[in-house]
Formats: sequence, structure tokens, C-alpha cells
Amino acid sequence: MARYTGPRSRVARKFGDPIYGPDKYLDRKNFPPGQHGQNKKRKKTSEYGIQLREKQKAKYTYGILERQFRNTFEKASRSKGVTGEVLLQMLESRLDNVVYRLGIAPTRASARQLVSHRHITVNGAVVNVPSSQVKPGDIIGVREKSKSLETIVDSLTTRKTSKLSWLEWDDTQMAGKFMSIPERADIPEDIKEQLIVELYSK
Repeated sequence: MARYTGPRSRVARKFGDPIYGPDKYLDRKNFPPGQHGQNKKRKKTSEYGIQLREKQKAKYTYGILERQFRNTFEKASRSKGVTGEVLLQMLESRLDNVVYRLGIAPTRASARQLVSHRHITVNGAVVNVPSSQVKPGDIIGVREKSKSLETIVDSLTTRKTSKLSWLEWDDTQMAGKFMSIPERADIPEDIKEQLIVELYSK
């Protein structure tokens, strides 16, 4: 299965949550998509359906396919700590997500593309694997030849000041520091990770 490239507003409406950022269509049509829209009578969702929905929501949010998501979950389950929290911490520590959080790219999809096209460095070395895990103390920057790239300049110009405690940004160097693994309370995503754990535990 290929990565989802369809209408993002449709996915946001499906989950009733702006998982890709502010969405004017979701504000206007805050009901699930479909031919009958809000008039369609929907059956009560089963426990399994609720758990599956939460997993799908996490996958769409971070732009990960099933196999990669499952592998990340298995790594989290083998790690010390609460599995659900560790899972989200691993997803937040992905290089493409950190590039997005720092404001170098406007979306996770564009952040993934910047990494793949070798525009991003980690501790001075070019890294082109979006799923690379960033460690505390790592410096994530823009490659010297890419600092004038229109996409990056526009994103940094329009970005909102980051209030995330685990990241630090230096405008003069066009680089950010991954200070620490984020605590669950600091991760802004509205994901009920315990439901994902319950789903995979069946």
C-alpha cells in the first residue's frame, strides 16, 4: 500500500480532529465525510472499532504506514516504561517529525521530503532517512546549500514561535537542538495511546 496522498481535509473530518493543522473545511463541516453527510445514521462503534480508529489516527498524524507503525510499537513494547507513552515518544523523535516541530517545514509530509532530498543535517552530517531517531543533544540543521530554499525560508518566516520544552531553535544558525525526550504531557497530539496498546495486545 502506498502512502496516503488524498484530500487531507477528508481524513481530518473522518476523525473529527485537525490532525494536519488548522483546517477551514473541518470548521465548516465538522461531521464525517460521505454521500449522506451528517444525516446518515451510524451504528454504534464497537470497542475494536474505537481502538482501530485511534491507531489509524496516529498513523495518519505521523504519516506512517502499517508495517513501520507496528515495528515502532514492538520496539516500544520491549523498552522500559509505559508502552503507549514510549510509542508516542519514539514517533516524536523521528527526524521528519522534529524537522516539522522546529518549523523548518510546514507539514510532516514536506519535512519528510526535505529529509529525503538531503536538505537536512544532524550534527553537521547530511541524513536522508526520515525515520531516523533523534537523540537528546543532537543538532538538527539546514544544509548550507539549502538555506535559501524557498520552502524552508517561507516556513521559518511564517512559523509560530515554538513552545515545546524539548526543542530549542537558533535563527542565526538555522538549526535546532533536541534537548530531551518529551514527556507525554508535553506532546500536543490528541491521541489515546492506551487504546492502541489494547488493540495490539489482542
